[in-house]
Amino acid sequence: MISFLKYTGLASLGLILSTQLATAQGCVAVRHMSCAAPAGSSSAFFKQRTGHWQVSAGYRFYESYKHFVGDVEQKQRVEQGTQVINTAHALDLGITYMPSLRWSVSVNLPIQINDRSSLYEHYGNPAAGSGINPDANRFHTKSKGIGDLRISTSYWLINPAKLPKTNLAVGVGVKLPTGDYAVTDQFHKKTKEGADYTVTLPVDQSIQLGDGGVGASLELQGYSQLTNGLTAYANGFYLFNPRETNGVKRNPTATTIDLVTGEFSVADQFAARLGLSQSIGFVPGLAVMLGGRVEGVPAKDAFGGSLGFRRPGYIVSVEPGFSYMKHGYSAALTVPVAVYRNRTRSYADQLDPLGLKHGDAAFADYLISFNVSRSF
Repeated sequence: MISFLKYTGLASLGLILSTQLATAQGCVAVRHMSCAAPAGSSSAFFKQRTGHWQVSAGYRFYESYKHFVGDVEQKQRVEQGTQVINTAHALDLGITYMPSLRWSVSVNLPIQINDRSSLYEHYGNPAAGSGINPDANRFHTKSKGIGDLRISTSYWLINPAKLPKTNLAVGVGVKLPTGDYAVTDQFHKKTKEGADYTVTLPVDQSIQLGDGGVGASLELQGYSQLTNGLTAYANGFYLFNPRETNGVKRNPTATTIDLVTGEFSVADQFAARLGLSQSIGFVPGLAVMLGGRVEGVPAKDAFGGSLGFRRPGYIVSVEPGFSYMKHGYSAALTVPVAVYRNRTRSYADQLDPLGLKHGDAAFADYLISFNVSRSF
């Protein structure tokens, strides 16, 4: 039983490590990225492996509506009914080929359905005595389709055939701009006489399907067996997006275009996770885990310029979940719950000579992520 618990814990951990690292959770547009190493990439997976292929699918959901400036929640937005609400559903499809126990090559593609409702993008946010949108009419814009494709490879530093208690994988990848980064929809406006009409404009950056840039990613992930059933896990991810802007004008009907924020920025992004996984002896193959995660968008990119419109910031979450593995099938459910959110000052904000400019962003309270995989 002790030996079984040991391998069950590490097997379940493999799927934990392979779940999505970075996912948009609101107006801070953190694009979805899957890990480079395959699901089940632990000593137990390599012990049980019978083939070289793995297919995976993951569903994720969030709804953001709480606005922050810095780490201060703008509670008046919900109280006044002017909050922006982003609702996102995504199906993440992946396939991995493992030429050897140490080396894997993966292809991941997200399929997304996004909805965004607001007042300010249409008739405007109502203000006392202004006569602007007195009925607080709210309208929706949407996007759906494939996101940016990622091709990645990962290599374990210690030969998994030795079933080490501790191991570390290094991964690199390339992100291709397969997602539409210029999705448009109808925005409602009013004439001076109060008649409704619509204009076609790009949807907000947070629900664009892609960012329009070719990026390179670096990833580390590892685990360490602490006891027969308890294992620590960690992984980190950084996406380098050297392209500065993608050429999409936020408001192509404007008579003048802001030289700094007139186009969408192609921003870097980052994510990290750390936690513990405990196997459950009376349910073979089942493990529960508890950890923390952080994900976000920096104000300035590591390489290339940082012009363009972006909402930088990050979210820190507590991440409970469980996983199950049996006969080559794996499943994991995690629900990161936000404990700290911070909309940091953007590059454009930092150019303000008075140092007063600081934009806002809406964040989600939680994210639901469910993943399954099959090895053969």
